[in-house]
Amino acid sequence: MAERELRLGGIPARRLDYVVRQLRDPDEIRPLLRARVEYTAYALGQLEPELFARTRWFLARGTTGTGLVLHSRGGLGDATFVMGDPDAIHAVLSIHPGTAQTYATCQPQHVEVLKRVYRLATQQPMTRMVVTRETFRPSQVYETVHLTGVDIRKINALYGSENGPSYYIPEHIDSGVYRGVVLEGRLVAIAGTHVVSRQEGVAVVGNVFTHPAYRGRGLATSATSAVTEALLDCCDYVVLTVDPRNTPAVAAYARLGYREACQLVEASATRRDPSGLGSTLRRLRAAIRGRKYDGAFVTLHD
Repeated sequence: MAERELRLGGIPARRLDYVVRQLRDPDEIRPLLRARVEYTAYALGQLEPELFARTRWFLARGTTGTGLVLHSRGGLGDATFVMGDPDAIHAVLSIHPGTAQTYATCQPQHVEVLKRVYRLATQQPMTRMVVTRETFRPSQVYETVHLTGVDIRKINALYGSENGPSYYIPEHIDSGVYRGVVLEGRLVAIAGTHVVSRQEGVAVVGNVFTHPAYRGRGLATSATSAVTEALLDCCDYVVLTVDPRNTPAVAAYARLGYREACQLVEASATRRDPSGLGSTLRRLRAAIRGRKYDGAFVTLHD
C-alpha cells in the first residue's frame, strides 16, 4: 500500500493504507508466530485443534508493516493478543475490536494503539521469561504432588485463601499440568499452566500461588520446578510471565534456569464502542473497498 500525504488545517498528515484479512489456516499462522516463540507462546498454544475453533486471527499488511491480532475465547474468559507494527494492529482493531471486554496482552509499543480502541484497567508491565531443557536447573526442596480435577475443592480453597473468588473447574486442571506442595495434610502451594501445546512444543506456566501463612519458604519454587520438569518432557520452550517488581519471584525463576526474553503489558480492556456500531460500519466500508484486494481495505490518518 502506498503512503499518501494529506493536509489537515495546513498541517501535513500521512494516510496509511492496509489490507486486513482473516486467517483461517493454522499453517499460514504458524510461521508468523514461530519467529518470536518466547513472546507468542500463548498464541501458538491456540493452534491446538480444540482451541483453534474458539479463535479469530487477523493480519494487516500495509504502509508501515505487518500486524497480527488474535481474539480467543476460553474457560477463564476472552483474551486478545497482538504483535507486529502498531499502526497495522490499529488497522485490524478499528474493524475487528473483539468482544466488549477482554484481557489484552501486548508489548509496550502497542499500548497507545490499544488505548484508542479500549479503556485499559489494571495495566501491568510484565517480564516474559523462558527456559529450555538446556538451561533448566531443577529445585525440589519440597516433595510435590500431582494435582488433578479431583482436587478442585482444595485448589479453589488455596487460591481463595486471600478472600478472593476462585472459579476453577476440574477441566481447567485436567487439561493442564498442576503440581502442589502439601504440608500438615493441607495444600499450601501450587503451580500450573495457562497453555500446554504438545503439537507446537510450547507451554505457559502460571497460576503459581502460596498460602499467605507459608510464604518465604521456597514452596512455590518447588511446585514450579516440578511443573517445568514435566512440561520439558514434551515441550521445547516453557515460558512464564512475572511482575518485574516481584524480585523474589524473578530470582527464584532465574535459579530454575529461566531467563528474561522480553517485556510485555497485560491489561483488562473494555471496548470504547460498547455497541460495536462504529466498528461494524467501518468493517462494511472496508470490505467494499477491499474487494479487489481479497480483504478489507482500511485507511488510517496519522
